[in-house]
Amino acid sequence: MKKLIKWFDEAPLLIKIVFALPALDIVWVVYRIFRSYLKNNMLGVVLGVILVIVGIPWLWLVDIITLLLNGKVIWFND
Repeated sequence: MKKLIKWFDEAPLLIKIVFALPALDIVWVVYRIFRSYLKNNMLGVVLGVILVIVGIPWLWLVDIITLLLNGKVIWFND
């Protein structure tokens, strides 16, 4: 799990943006769940699971914008 998080953090920006496209954005939700789990943040895990279930339709757009501005997706436990 740590290797996966590290890979996503170090991936080129183009790959990160491709994973943020509407059909693939679930990858970033799983990334958020794993990252919260590794930091022992159960609130983050629960919110990540809710994002999987609800599938917030505009999250992919937020992810692309934050990737372009910051180079990483936004999550409250960064």
